Amino acid sequence: MVDFTTSKLGKDVLAVSSEAHKTDAIFQNYGVADVSKLNNNDKTIVSRHKQNYVYAVFYCHTTQNTDACMVNLVGADGAKVKAVVVCHKDTSEWNPKHLAFQLLKVKPGTVPICHFLPEDHIVWVPKN
Repeated sequence: MVDFTTSKLGKDVLAVSSEAHKTDAIFQNYGVADVSKLNNNDKTIVSRHKQNYVYAVFYCHTTQNTDACMVNLVGADGAKVKAVVVCHKDTSEWNPKHLAFQLLKVKPGTVPICHFLPEDHIVWVPKN
């Protein structure tokens, strides 16, 4: 995993993942406190997604034309969450039947598609 990441991004990288500070406040309304961009100039990022197996299996891949951001959220009860958000800015080559297009009622290449990453996923970006 580290070898793959450094082969794509070099050795000066930052690994980030989402983290909840208060586990008893998972399902509630959250507001955005602030957002900070993690990568510059649409450079490549590496994502690692945990797969559902009885042992540790991860799917790692690179993505271009993508912004990675850290979003600080505050729950209705004051719970704080640091969430990694990835925004895919060029979706023109995506499958038109992708769930994101169906949910948002948009077509490939017309708008960026952004999503949160779960706690057990990691994004690597080149350090700025």
